[in-house]
Amino acid sequence: MLWLLLFARAFVLDGVFAWSIGIAYVGYDTALLLFVFWQTLGLRKAVPARPANGAPVSLGVIVAAHNEAGILPVTLAALFAQSEPPDRIIIADDGSTDGTAALLEGSFGLISPEIGAMSACSTRYSTLQWLRLPHGGKPAALNSAIVLTDTDMVLTVDADTLLDSDAIAAMRNAFAADPTLVAATGILTPVCAATTGGRIFQWFQTYEYIRNFLSRYAWMQVNSLLLISGAFAAFRRTAVIEVGGFDPACLVEDYELIHRLRRYSVREGRGWTTSVVGASRALTDAPGSTGAFLRQRRRWFGGFLQTQYWYRDMVGNGAYGWLGLLMLPVKAADTLQPIYGLTAFGLLAVYAVTGRFSLVNPVAGVIGLKILIDFAFHLWSIHLYRRWAAPSASVSFGSGLLAALLEPFSFQLLRHLGAAWGWVMFLTGERTWGVQQRLGLVAVPHGPTRHVDEPGRDPS
Repeated sequence: MLWLLLFARAFVLDGVFAWSIGIAYVGYDTALLLFVFWQTLGLRKAVPARPANGAPVSLGVIVAAHNEAGILPVTLAALFAQSEPPDRIIIADDGSTDGTAALLEGSFGLISPEIGAMSACSTRYSTLQWLRLPHGGKPAALNSAIVLTDTDMVLTVDADTLLDSDAIAAMRNAFAADPTLVAATGILTPVCAATTGGRIFQWFQTYEYIRNFLSRYAWMQVNSLLLISGAFAAFRRTAVIEVGGFDPACLVEDYELIHRLRRYSVREGRGWTTSVVGASRALTDAPGSTGAFLRQRRRWFGGFLQTQYWYRDMVGNGAYGWLGLLMLPVKAADTLQPIYGLTAFGLLAVYAVTGRFSLVNPVAGVIGLKILIDFAFHLWSIHLYRRWAAPSASVSFGSGLLAALLEPFSFQLLRHLGAAWGWVMFLTGERTWGVQQRLGLVAVPHGPTRHVDEPGRDPS
């Protein structure tokens, strides 16, 4: 109803007033870019790793896997090849019905345990164990594994995520250096299927991820980081257990857990913090088709709305510092992002079709200015990303500028459509995730994290 009301303004008003909602959306998005720019100024110089002055911390990896036999060997190879290997690796087998059991027995020397039990360590890999569970979903599998792990930290890694060789060492160092740190995310680079469509989606998502992780760094600077990617996340194990683990009722259990950790920290006076660790990197499988992408963003946005509603008491609450006074109000505004975004796009289309759009129109000036700002921010993001998270990255300025030019009329529209579908998911209470095929990483040989700078480049 709100979308229809805003869209109707294009037919009853003229000039800037008809497109006022679009101008408001552009202004809001620009303000967020300026915030990220200001908070990331410190990345102009290389950020040295904090010295790990505290006692060494032990680290266990949990790989929640449901029918992931095709990708597990690649994921495990990356874990075994770490410069500082984990103290324990648990395959939390979430009721797999494919060849996972045969793979773990035949290729990794594990003896199949009873349902609900964990095997002894592998005869070939001394830190590897198999937790065999009935199918209950990823949050339940993670919770079962966490209570059976005796390490200081747990690193949750999706079966479609390939860690860089120094990823675990960087995470260990971050937690040893800061005893208040309870959750951290590494830097993820998306990899899609090696099809034409997959390469295009990978191209857009590569630059989207760059901006997103810089945004996370910016919010970390004001102690307000909420988004810790479950595909590659590190947690202080006792803190997760203390707040009750992952919530199986949430569509985005990793995002919801950070809200709960933050709320608990304030109420109990713990002073817990969250972080993004630029030196800890990984590749992750990303959707490479329109359908898969929309389903992913539907779940992400539906879970975001769900979490925002559950924790609405924190919005505007000064007890949570900048998290309550700035971050969560921004997120409250973001709940309307697909409505504003689709309205702005729709109004622009109406102007173009009816001939009311011209280069001298004030709307054209707003759009032109916004494109210039986006260009500048894209260049800034690529420059900082190279210095902070990926000194050897091959992401190019020219490719980034092209992505910035095309994104508002293609990839960004898909994001808004997926988010609008997420509203439907939230309002109807739908819980179906849909199945995503793992096509991007199956053919990727283990090695240093690689970066894609243009469509058409081989993702391997």
